[in-house]
Amino acid sequence: MSALHIGPFALANRLFVAPMAGVTDRPFRRLCKQLGAGYAVSEMVTSRRDLWDSLKSSRRANHDGEAGPIAVQIAGTDAAMMAEAAVYNVERGAQIIDINMGCPAKKVCNKWAGSALMQNEALAGGIAAAVVAACAPLGVPVTLKMRTGWCDAHKNAVALARRFEDAGVQMLTVHGRTREQGYRGQAEYDTIAAVKAAVGVPVVANGDIDSPEKARQVLAATGADALMIGRAAQGRPWIFREIAHYLATGQHLAPPLVAEVRRLLLDHLQDHCQLYGEYIGVRSARKHIAWYVHGLPGGDVLRRRINVEQGAAEQHQAVADYFDQLAQRMDRLPAPAAAAGAGTALPAEELGA
Repeated sequence: MSALHIGPFALANRLFVAPMAGVTDRPFRRLCKQLGAGYAVSEMVTSRRDLWDSLKSSRRANHDGEAGPIAVQIAGTDAAMMAEAAVYNVERGAQIIDINMGCPAKKVCNKWAGSALMQNEALAGGIAAAVVAACAPLGVPVTLKMRTGWCDAHKNAVALARRFEDAGVQMLTVHGRTREQGYRGQAEYDTIAAVKAAVGVPVVANGDIDSPEKARQVLAATGADALMIGRAAQGRPWIFREIAHYLATGQHLAPPLVAEVRRLLLDHLQDHCQLYGEYIGVRSARKHIAWYVHGLPGGDVLRRRINVEQGAAEQHQAVADYFDQLAQRMDRLPAPAAAAGAGTALPAEELGA
């Protein structure tokens, strides 16, 4: 299979990390790329200029040491502000700009951003056109992520996809749920297939891709050019290499060695604390640790312990001790079907697109 391109960038493969607020920060993106993801999109960055100097936004705009292409997702409701935000992020290292029209979180949609924009096709198209116009002179391609529609009675992803393609958007990602669904129920793929049939730009399928078999099924059902994986990578970032191996060979990789997961998580914690500082880093890392050990023997005990640990050294030691003990019981993690709860999702309000 030939390489997939976004503008001038040839992607390493066709397995992408979904942008998720509070999750896909620089350390997590780097880890997923290390474990087989061919492309990753940042957490969404607001288009509000008054918030660009906030600590949260400055961290999200920090791409130090990150392998390219560097893709930044922007969110907002005003075409001129979104265009300005695109240029701002390009000046800070973004090589691809992604427009958020998929986030279902109430705090985003209540401000008519994210998937709420799908209710106003003229505004959505105007935003896409303005961002493309701002990025084109800089040689920066624009992509966009959306849902199937606002609600089941108004699935307009196909009409919007044509509008976005006409505006110059170079790749479209579709999550197979409406905004009304949030993350409930099952993703559907017929709408993604219809989008793929309607446009000439690459289309990426997203939603409920949590195993190598499901990845193959979604590719077959949609004809999509690539897959985007979000919640299933939480605590299981090696899912990308597992899917890649299965799609290439039809065979499953063995689950990762306990010793490898120990190293990956400890390295992740160190990188995480370097970005956020000890106080915030220790606390925001707790969810990652909980995802890694959910369903594993003694995982609940570790989770309770790390929820009271205040220092990075203590947190690091607790994780090291846990995996040292686990290694005495097993060489490898259980297969995903046996490790119930792998990739357990955050509440929708905390996730991005």
